[in-house]
Amino acid sequence: MNSRSSPENRWLCATCARETVADSYDNALAETIIGLYKTELVHHQGPWKSGDALESATLGWVDWFNHRRLLEAIGWATPTGFEEACWHNQAEDAREPVLN
Repeated sequence: MNSRSSPENRWLCATCARETVADSYDNALAETIIGLYKTELVHHQGPWKSGDALESATLGWVDWFNHRRLLEAIGWATPTGFEEACWHNQAEDAREPVLN
């Protein structure tokens, strides 16, 4: 069994699928990502010559974060890879017959 289909990660997929919006969990996640962004890009690679330069670098950072950065909390997967695995697992679960 790979780490993305572990019981813990299947629970995480189900939890994330509830799409909490505008609550303390959503705010904590946003603040964490903003903190990472500021630490890893804005402060570490600055000073910036212009707002356009920062905007361009931000687009690159977001692409890197979503498609290439491996996160321990989700089994050393990328955020997009983990999300794809969640959708795949949900589709498989929907096809499995329910035994009574």
